[in-house]
Amino acid sequence: MNFSPIRWLSAAGVVCAVFAPAAHAGIFDDDEARKAILDLRQKLEQSNEAQRARQAELNAQMADQIAQLKKSLLDLNAQIEGLRSDNAKLRGQDEQLARDVAELQRHVTDLQQGVNDRMRKLEPQKVSVDGKEFLADPDEKRLYDDALSTFRRGDFAGAASALSAFQKRYPASGYNESVLLWLGNADYGKRDYKEAIAAFRSLVAGYPDGAHAAEALLSIANCQIELKDTKSARRTIDDLVRRYPKSEAAQAGRERLASLK
Repeated sequence: MNFSPIRWLSAAGVVCAVFAPAAHAGIFDDDEARKAILDLRQKLEQSNEAQRARQAELNAQMADQIAQLKKSLLDLNAQIEGLRSDNAKLRGQDEQLARDVAELQRHVTDLQQGVNDRMRKLEPQKVSVDGKEFLADPDEKRLYDDALSTFRRGDFAGAASALSAFQKRYPASGYNESVLLWLGNADYGKRDYKEAIAAFRSLVAGYPDGAHAAEALLSIANCQIELKDTKSARRTIDDLVRRYPKSEAAQAGRERLASLK
């Protein structure tokens, strides 16, 4: 087929007319795509920026929280150390208190022991004199023993004074029979025969069945002999032999009576 120039130009015009809108449309689509991409990039950048800002805010909050947590931990550690210190002080105080209580208990025990010892010293004690048992106060026993010690040293005046004082202080003492005997002997020793006779008579009157009644009657007779009252001495010995015939004092009285004839 042969184409003429006019016909070719006409054909080219038709082609251009057909394809012109398509080219224009392609250019428009690229601009829209670029704009969409730019918008997407901008949104992405904004999103990233917002995310970075949010992350920075979160990091700041976390840092603040960590700082507060560290401060709280430091405060807690300080409190723990304070409690440990307080506990150590309390343990020390408890230990000191325990020592003080133990010392106080020992002191109380010592005091109680001392009180008990003193109470025992004040409590009546069982004593036995001439086969007779009775209770005597510690001071009572001490005064009696001291008086006898004075007599045994030969201090008859001192013994007589101590025994007389004993009688006044302990008029109902279980020692009194023995006290009257030693008082009479002390008066005899210092040659106060009348006082001796009075003491021996009190013994016989107060304790007629006692261990020293017969001995006291013989001592009265001896005092009467010393006073040159032989007649009274004989009567006293006769009374002794009559009342206590089997006593050693009665036998000694008989012998003494024979020497008076």
